[in-house]
This record gives sequence, structure tokens and C-alpha cells, in this order.
Amino acid sequence: MNRGTWTSWPSREALRREPSTRPRAALRSFVWGAVLIGLLWKTFADGPFAPWQIAVGLVGAAVCGVMARAFFRTTLDHRLWASLGLLLALMAAAYGAEEAGAGALAVLLWCGCAVTALERLPLCAAVPPTMVALVAYAAVKSDGWLTTVVTTGGLCLGGYVLRLDAEARGSAQRLLAQERAARAAEAGAAALAERSRIAREIHDVLAHSLSAQMVHLEAARLLIEREPPGGFRDQVLERVVAARSMAQDGLAETRQALSALRGEMTPVEEFLRQLVAGEPAEVLVTGERRPLAAEASQAVRRVAQEALTNARKHAPGAGLRIRLEYLPDAVVLEVRDSGGSRAAGGLAVSGSGYGLLGMRERAELLGGTLEAGPDEEGFVVNLRVPT
Repeated sequence: MNRGTWTSWPSREALRREPSTRPRAALRSFVWGAVLIGLLWKTFADGPFAPWQIAVGLVGAAVCGVMARAFFRTTLDHRLWASLGLLLALMAAAYGAEEAGAGALAVLLWCGCAVTALERLPLCAAVPPTMVALVAYAAVKSDGWLTTVVTTGGLCLGGYVLRLDAEARGSAQRLLAQERAARAAEAGAAALAERSRIAREIHDVLAHSLSAQMVHLEAARLLIEREPPGGFRDQVLERVVAARSMAQDGLAETRQALSALRGEMTPVEEFLRQLVAGEPAEVLVTGERRPLAAEASQAVRRVAQEALTNARKHAPGAGLRIRLEYLPDAVVLEVRDSGGSRAAGGLAVSGSGYGLLGMRERAELLGGTLEAGPDEEGFVVNLRVPT
């Protein structure tokens, strides 16, 4: 056994109790309650005790339970002196119980202190209090020296075996946690690789196609402008300019989608300010700002775009107020315009192809909600998605 074994604490994974299911927790509470009741019954049945003595005994048992729980917590935090102080207090309580005639409770405390010290403390700190507890136990027992030696040796062996078992369990938990982290990292890498592949496909097909369309539309615009002015020429030029603008917007949308797939998106609040640049709009951000998951971030961006598109379409020139609120477990986006009440039916679909109905479905897939409707001043779109 090397020096580190004597001076090192058991790992926190070894000292931490695994969470129990309700039936197991109920069974454990029942067993410990039955043991405590049996000990108290045996103690009080050995002789006549005054009511105040019984009350003191019950209070002392409760205090010992509180100290034992505190000992488990301090050892979990690797606080040596606090743990030793609680252990000595428990052994002193055992001596007091022995002097008061509660021998069974005293034996339980001494044996418990010896076993748990070996299980939860560094061995160099556990051996002295263990020896003190076992000597005290041997001094009050009169079952013969052989029985006492076998019992104390069994307690020492039991405490050390519990320590080894806890260490093995802690090592298994650490390996399991490492394996889960490795699997999560592998899954994340695979997802990132797939998203990068999709981004390349979109870039090679859609982005190149839109760029080519913009070039041809720009060339068509220049050719049309060379023609003599006229009503037909002006109509064609207007259509070509509108088509070029739509292709330009589509290319910008495609680039944002590619950035989202690659995880290179700008912060949501910055995106919102860029979205309303040059318009009579106010952007208010509240709460503790933090990076959002890709799905939640995309939902916020798409809903903001859709709400602004509908506001421009149905209430041109109206003032806009955008509020982004970071909550502990969610993010809320509110887009409000001052264009007066208008029918919600006109907002089902817009030119961008992302109607509020589709946005509501997107929010519900993420476990969120989307509400849209008129209010006293204008129209309000409210999105809430978990983060």
C-alpha cells in the first residue's frame, strides 16, 4: 500500500450516494427506522426511566442523527477537521449513552463510527478514531476476548471492504460519465459534419443559382435601360428590378442559413438591430445575454423576419418595437407595431415564404409557443421558446 493510499480521500463519486428510486428510498427509511425504534425500545425496556429521561434520550438520538448526516456531508466535501470533529462528537455521545444506561445505542454509535471512518476518511486520519471507537466498544462488552477480537476485526474488515466497494463504484461512475461525454462529443461532431455537408450542398446549388440569376437580371436591367423610354419598357424594367431585389434577399437569406448550419451566426440581438436598420424601430434586450441553441436562435430570427415583413406589408410606415427577453429557461421575442388593428387572417402567408402558421409549428416543435393578434395600438407577435 503506497503513501498516496494512506493520505488520499475516497473520490467524491465514491462518497456520493446514488439516487434511489422511491421504493428503495422508502425501504431504506423503513429499515433504519425499525432499527432505531428497536434500539430505543430495548434501551427503555431495560429499566424504569422518568419521562424527562426518555425525552432527553429521544432528543439525543435526533441530535446524533443530525451529526451523522453532517458527517456524511463534510466527508463528501473533503473537509477533514470538520469530519473528525463530528466523529469525535458522535463517540462522545456514545459514551454519554453508555453512562445513561443506553448500552445498545452506545454500541451502535461506536461501531458505526469505526466503519464509516474507514469507509469515508483518508486512512491516516481514519485509523486513530477507529481504534478509539473499537477500544471503547471492547471495554464495555463482556462476551469474552475471542468474541471481542473477532467482532472488532470484522468491523475493520467490513469498513475497508466498504471503502474498496465505494471506490470501485466511483471509478465505474467516472468511466460511465467519460463514455457518455465521448458519445455526446462524437454525436456532436457527426451532426456538425452533416450540417457542414448540407451547407456545402446548399452553397453549391442554391447560392450559385441565385448569384447567377442576379448577374443575368442585372445584365437585363442594363439592356432595358438602353431602350427608348415607354410604358412597356418601364413595366418590364420595374419587374426586372423587383426580381433582382427578391433574388438578392433570397441570397442573403441563404447565406444566413448557411451560417446557421455552420454555427457561425451573429448574436440574435445584433441580428435584430441589423434587421431594422434605417427604419423607425426600437430594439430592447433584457435579461442575462447568452448564446442560444441553433434551433432556438433560428426560430427567433425567422419569426422576427416574418413579423417585420408582415408589418411592412400591412402597416407600411408604422413604428416598430422589438423586445428580446432572456429568461432562465427560455427566450421571449415580442414584435409590436403601431399600425392599428388589422385582421390576423392577412398574416397567414407572406412573400418570404415563412408564414406565421409555419413559425407557430416551428415553435411548437421546439416546445415553445407563438401568439399573434391585434392589440390596442397595432399588431403583436409573441414568441417563447425554451433554451
